[in-house]
Amino acid sequence: MSELEEAFALQLRSLRLPAPERECRFDDVRKWRFDFAWPDVLLAVEIEGGTWARGRHTRGSGFAADCEKYNFAALAGWRVLRYTADSVNDWSAAKQVRGALG
Repeated sequence: MSELEEAFALQLRSLRLPAPERECRFDDVRKWRFDFAWPDVLLAVEIEGGTWARGRHTRGSGFAADCEKYNFAALAGWRVLRYTADSVNDWSAAKQVRGALG
């Protein structure tokens, strides 16, 4: 787990949100996983690291693979929220998840 994911997990606990499943596999064939998920309500969170440092998610092949994964998830009924470091660091990601969970 990345430091950013650990910070987000701590924020979720601080806001007393239901515990997510970490590294939740949602497709057994492709072995795709979400960073955080609440399978009972089909809500997932992906923490996108390296957005300004040419990380995997911002390079061509990584971006294309993410598009395939997120489209598959959407067609399967998942709501996928994606957050950058800024959204984790200012707590807006955790607060938005709180709203999504009701």
